[in-house]
Amino acid sequence: MSLRLLLPEEGVTGLLATWPDEPRVYERGTSALDETVTAESIRGYLYTGCVPANEIAAIKAPNPSLSQNAYMTNGRTDRAKLVRLYERGYTIRLGNLQRAVPALSQISEAIQTETGYSNYIHAFLTPPNNQGLRHHWDQQMAVIVQIAGTKRWQLWRPPVEAPMREYNESFRVWQDHFIPTWEATGPDVEVDLKTGQSLLLPRGWVHNPHVVDSAEHSIHLTFAIRERTQLWLAEKLLAGAIGQEEFRRIVLPRQLGGEGLMEQLSEARDALVKYVEGLDLAEVAPAVIKDALTELEYMT
Repeated sequence: MSLRLLLPEEGVTGLLATWPDEPRVYERGTSALDETVTAESIRGYLYTGCVPANEIAAIKAPNPSLSQNAYMTNGRTDRAKLVRLYERGYTIRLGNLQRAVPALSQISEAIQTETGYSNYIHAFLTPPNNQGLRHHWDQQMAVIVQIAGTKRWQLWRPPVEAPMREYNESFRVWQDHFIPTWEATGPDVEVDLKTGQSLLLPRGWVHNPHVVDSAEHSIHLTFAIRERTQLWLAEKLLAGAIGQEEFRRIVLPRQLGGEGLMEQLSEARDALVKYVEGLDLAEVAPAVIKDALTELEYMT
């Protein structure tokens, strides 16, 4: 089971049984992951420039990510520029490594087989005494696997409820008082995540990660696991509606306003209810299982 590469047995059991909503730190120990994905191999992707520029971010708090032009030449990743940015204190994020590293691709696929959840894998390389991303929250569960060095994670309880897709996304609902308030009260949880440890970080938890040591470089992998939701199931129930002629009928421009619109909405609602109530769930289930194991959308 690939989750056991990221977490000890108790962590895997707790994740699959309850899907925790509180952060947890685990002693991961050494697994096959550590033999395959080493600090040297991750640095290799930085120093060779093999990761496509559109999968890279260079961030140094409190500023936003740099334009890709800052580390590109002739439309490609320029390793020399990337290294100079790192030496200037920028965190380098190497995104979607499951698309570039065969071993991580296999792990990502296995995690989806085990959970029914799609996922992606980012690597973050942060120089000593520096910070990339500041306070924010994510839309899915993350397992943070510390590969090298130590990173401090300041965590606050979710300020919004159950974010997913664009709903309650950090930058969409951001308020200027968030960071001053969090800094004034201090974190609800603070973790110095060390090499060989993993942090289970539920969706919605605010995190402010940074390297406090003046000599230690940090490398961690983020395994972002996109939970399936009731909305996702509802979309699967409706997926076959296109096969019904009435759902393919054109709504005329004049019907998209006033009383005409209300009539159309009412008809569509009634048709949806009738369609869903008439479904044979035993026939729908195999397609849902197949989609859970194969769909790779960024947010589900």
